[in-house]
Amino acid sequence: MNEMILAEPDWDRLGPTFIESIGDTMWMVGITMVVGGFFGLLLGIFLYTTRPGGILQNAVVYWIINIAVNFFRPIPFIIMIAMLYPITLGVVGTTIGRGAATFVMCFSATFTVARIVEQNLVAIDPGVIEAARSMGAGPWKIIQSVILPEALGPLILGYTFIFIAVIDMSAMAGYIGGGGIGDFAIVYGYRQFEPQVTWAAVIVIVVVVQLAQLLGNVLSKKVMRR
Repeated sequence: MNEMILAEPDWDRLGPTFIESIGDTMWMVGITMVVGGFFGLLLGIFLYTTRPGGILQNAVVYWIINIAVNFFRPIPFIIMIAMLYPITLGVVGTTIGRGAATFVMCFSATFTVARIVEQNLVAIDPGVIEAARSMGAGPWKIIQSVILPEALGPLILGYTFIFIAVIDMSAMAGYIGGGGIGDFAIVYGYRQFEPQVTWAAVIVIVVVVQLAQLLGNVLSKKVMRR
C-alpha cells in the first residue's frame, strides 16, 4: 500500500511570504473598515432618519437608499468583483491587485454596514428622540447627541460583526491578485498539499477574529454600562 508522506513545509522560504500575506490582509481589512464603515454609517443614518416618521422623513431619499442596499447587500463578494469590473477599472485604474480588491471590499461593506446601522438605530426608544425634539433640538443635533450615543454599544457589536465579514471577503482577494492570508492558504497550502501551511493561516485568522470579538464585547459593555 502506497502512503503519502507529507514533508515539513520550508518555513525559511515561506516565512517572509506568510508575514507579507498577514500584512496584506490587515491593510485591506483596515482600509475597508474605515472607508466602508464611514460611508455605511452615513447611509444607515439616512435610512433611519428619512424613513416614515423619521426626523428627516423623505420618501424619495429613503426609497432610493433602501433599494440600493437591498440590491447590493446580498450579492456574493466573488460575483461583486466581476460585476464591478468596469467601475473598479475606472476608479483604481486596474482590476487586479490589492488596490482593486480593497475597492470592491469597501463598496460591498458599505451596504452591509448601512443595514446593520439602520437595524441598531431602529431599536432606540422613540421617546428619547421625542424628548429631544420637545426641547427644541434640531435633526442634526439629535443625530449627534441622542441617536448615535444611544446606539453606540450595539453599533460597536455590529462593527465587530462587520470586521469578521470583511476578513472573510479578504480571503477571496487572491482571485484578482490581492494577496492576503486566504490566498496564502490556497496557493501554498491547499494547492501544494501542505496542510500545515493551511492550518497556520487558519490559526492566524481565528486569533485575529477572537481578539476583535473580545475587544468589541469589552467596549460595548463599557459603553452600555454608562
